[in-house]
Amino acid sequence: MIRITWYGHACFRLETAETSLVTDPYTPAHAGLEPVTEPADAVVMSSALDEAHSCAAMVPGSPAVFNALELVGRRTEIIDGVVLEAVAASEGSDRPDDPKANALYRLELDGFAVCHMGDVGTPLAEAQLAPFRDRVDVLLALAGGGLTIALPDLEVAIAELSPAVVVPMHYATPSLRYACGPVEDFLAAYDPAQVVRHDGSTLELDAVEATGRPAIHVLRPLHDPAA
Repeated sequence: MIRITWYGHACFRLETAETSLVTDPYTPAHAGLEPVTEPADAVVMSSALDEAHSCAAMVPGSPAVFNALELVGRRTEIIDGVVLEAVAASEGSDRPDDPKANALYRLELDGFAVCHMGDVGTPLAEAQLAPFRDRVDVLLALAGGGLTIALPDLEVAIAELSPAVVVPMHYATPSLRYACGPVEDFLAAYDPAQVVRHDGSTLELDAVEATGRPAIHVLRPLHDPAA
């Protein structure tokens, strides 16, 4: 079983019976969101330079910290039972020297493959899609447009990756200070029957099955005080 908790923005807690990790932690004072107070075994960042995705210092418990961008191109067991693969990307362009370079990354834990889209801001090229195509159970998807991937390009990426489950992230919530669009714009492209709206912040999965029509689970941000 895997438990996925959305703290807010691009920050999630992924838990199994053996381990816990936090993804892309925001900087609370800048984000307008409350800090993470639960300890974790590891923190994974899509970049070490973006304060909206890299505030590992707020996560208690002395977690091991990994910059996915530094692990591009190889399978790495970051902690016992958790394997990371990463693909280079960017928020602003596809130039390799772009200061907004980051990574989307795939995590294997307890039999699940979870892909976090980092802070991707451009359409995904074939070279970025190919390593993860048909190898993603759960996609944590950048659903707010703006500086991140345009929604039509996101729809293409979802179709190519074929996840069984999509969890939207990085969209406007009541207290969030970053400029992101509403999740409803993303959801408008999908059959309402695919969308599951949760009253809480956590999704628990025992298994997933790809059907070609992903189930879209909309969570509430746990650390947005106004949500």
